[in-house]
This record gives sequence, structure tokens and C-alpha cells, in this order.
Amino acid sequence: MKTIPEEWSRLSFAYYPTDYNVRCYYRDGKWGAVETSSSEHIVMHISATALHYGQEIFEGLKAFRGKDGRVRIFRWKENHERMNFSARGILVPEVPEAIFEEALRRVIELNADYVPPYGTGASLYIRPLLIGTGARLGVAPADEFLFVIFVSPVGPYFPTGFKCVDVKLVRDVDRAATLGTGRYKIGGNYAASLVSGAQAYSEGFKMALYLDAKEKKYIDECGPANFFGIRENTYVTPDSESILRSITNMSLRALAEDMGMTVERRKVPVEELSTFSETGACGTAAVITPIKSIHDKEMNAIYRYGDEPGEKSVTLYRRLQAVQLGDAEDKFGWVTVL
Repeated sequence: MKTIPEEWSRLSFAYYPTDYNVRCYYRDGKWGAVETSSSEHIVMHISATALHYGQEIFEGLKAFRGKDGRVRIFRWKENHERMNFSARGILVPEVPEAIFEEALRRVIELNADYVPPYGTGASLYIRPLLIGTGARLGVAPADEFLFVIFVSPVGPYFPTGFKCVDVKLVRDVDRAATLGTGRYKIGGNYAASLVSGAQAYSEGFKMALYLDAKEKKYIDECGPANFFGIRENTYVTPDSESILRSITNMSLRALAEDMGMTVERRKVPVEELSTFSETGACGTAAVITPIKSIHDKEMNAIYRYGDEPGEKSVTLYRRLQAVQLGDAEDKFGWVTVL
């Protein structure tokens, strides 16, 4: 057994080694049996399509230990569906639900000691990975693939936790083309945001916010997360073919409606940033990252939302965490209890 963290509450959002991962190979047109491995490495052909032609898909979800000591997985079926949606988009064979579930349950049970205790603010991050391992020199899909799930205990995505951050609006970089691969959770979309994200960070911002690639008129998404804005009792989030279908955003929209809020998923013009009282980025890693200000340097504009998280953002954040931890009724059927 690898070392268990002495202070769970001090974990950062970084890879922390655990005992096992699980794997399943696709060969000769079919998926094999789920296997257990203690190796943190993958042996791959130098001409594998994952390395040359981007046949690589990943997911991110979390498991939480509740006050009752039981482990809860949050909305894994939606992650499975989204992985297969991405698979169809880049010609990768879909992973059957039975294999995904078996692998998910096994990897958590084998690494149960690494699920952080209740009350530490930490969770078990789960990373499914699906890659083309078959060798190709010409541009073509592989004939062999590997599905892996590994886990790592993690703390908050941002070291400051649930605190407001400053964001840079980027106009000179396209994260993803309108009719491209932005809707799929593949590595290339994240690679496309690295330079502008690093530039924003060097200027004192925590993340970059991108506009649509076609017209540069509408909010697209942040580098690692979906965007939302709140005006009075309305939750507004972009509807675009080039952004990821965030499961966290889906959950927040459902909770907002349950709170009696109006939910609007539509194109969001840049000018509308001035009308919101609260804005944030949302995703599995951070849940909600409240935004303090958005700086549009090219237009010499700064949109400010306050130094502290807004009332609606705080309520949504706490309600979602309560469901994930088992502290509140799971009226939507989101949680699987192991």
C-alpha cells in the first residue's frame, strides 16, 4: 500500500499515487475483460494513434465519503454517456456501460483507503481514459484501444478554495472551432488553451474566458470549465456547439430550477456581462469558482462582481455539495452509494 496522506485537508488538486488502476483492451473488434493493475505506466507503440492523431478521450468525476462512512459516486452514468459521445466524434469504439460500471466500482473498492474522510473538503478524483493504441502511420483510426480508470485523492482545484478569482477575457485565441471538436472531452481542446491560459496566469488572472470562434460576439467557456451568470433570479449559461457538456452545469441548472430560479441556456453576448450580479465557472474539479472580475483588455472594459461569492452561487455550491456528500436528499437520483 502506498502512503496515505497524514492531513487530508491539505491535499491540493494534483496526482497522488494509489494502489491500483483498472484496464480493458479492445482488440479484434471487441472489448476484453476488465483487468487490475498496480503499474502507473502504459506500454504503447510509438506509432499509436493517441500519440499522433489525437484519438484520446478522458473524463473526470468524483467519489465522496459521507458522514455515515459510505462512499458515493456522483452522476457516473452521465460521464459514461459523455465519454461515448466523444468516442463517436473521433471514431473510437464506445465502452459498454457494464464494462464502465465494473471498472468504476472495482477501482474505487480497491483504493477505498484513499477516499478522503468526511469533513476534510477532499474527495476521490476518478479519471477514465480511452486511447487509441493501435499503430498507424497514415491518418486513420486505430484497430486497438485501451480503456483505463485511475484515481487520486484531491483537494480544491484552486488552493484558495471557494474564493472569487479574476478572469481575463481572451479575444486573440480560439479554444475550439464552432463546428470542430470543442464539444468532446479530448486532450486537443485543452492543449489549445494552454498558451493563452498560461499568459492569463502570468498577468495575475486565474483563468481565461473565451469567445465564440465564428463571430467573437458571444461567451463560449473558460479554459477548464463552463461559464454562468446570475441576474436577479435568473441563471444564464451559454448554449454553444463548441463547448463541453458540463455535468456540473447540468446539475446546477437543475438545482437552480428547484430553487425557483429561471434558467436560460442560450447565446450570451459579451455586452451582457455588465448586467450580471454574479458570475462563475463550473466543473467537476472546482464545482463553482466565483468570479470577482472579468477583464476585457482589448475593449478596455472591466466587469466587477464583488470580492465575495454571491448569495445564489453560495447556495448552489452548498446544495450541490450536500447532495454529493449525502447530507441532503438526492431527489434527482444523481448519487450511487457503494
